[in-house]
Amino acid sequence: MFKPIVAWYMKALESGGYPLIALLMAVESSIVPLPSEVVIPPAAHLAHTGQIPLSLPGIVIAGTLGSWLGATLMYWAARWAGRPLVLRYGRYVLITPDKVRGAERWAAHYGSMGIFVSRLLPVVRHLIGIPAGIVRMSYAKFSVYTLLGSGIWCTVLAWIGVKMGQDEKLMAGSLHRISLWLGAAMLVLGGVYYFFVHRQMQAKS
Repeated sequence: MFKPIVAWYMKALESGGYPLIALLMAVESSIVPLPSEVVIPPAAHLAHTGQIPLSLPGIVIAGTLGSWLGATLMYWAARWAGRPLVLRYGRYVLITPDKVRGAERWAAHYGSMGIFVSRLLPVVRHLIGIPAGIVRMSYAKFSVYTLLGSGIWCTVLAWIGVKMGQDEKLMAGSLHRISLWLGAAMLVLGGVYYFFVHRQMQAKS
């Protein structure tokens, strides 16, 4: 389902540059189900192969700042609206009560460090700003952990993009090869999430 988006994105990167990367990563860190795996790796691949005038460090920085911006919007929206409004109206913007409660259990169990770890995991990574805002966590602390976690995540994704650049079929324009790389990355992350997060949350509940 993301192939048309990836195709458009890879063409738009030359003109959109770092602001486009930051914008899409901000979207990914808010309420829209746009995987960061379709944002950073293609940009890193094109930059590594000299097809766009961007640098790998610049891509990581743009992705990190975009992630922080999206997470910040979620944080302040939850802090101003409060838990009742989030639970009542969040479903209209793809934030279900179950997802909110799951993110709250994560935040309660892991505390501030959970903000850092959550940026490296699926499901909770784009929702962690909600419980942080509801409990009025220090915004400075929230920002620091978000930036650190997002920076590491974007660096990993950029590395995947470079490795993708060594795939001859990908360099020939076979976009389904991107899906194979992303699928492998999501499989690993999904396993980490299931064994170290999901099962523990179920046991506690």
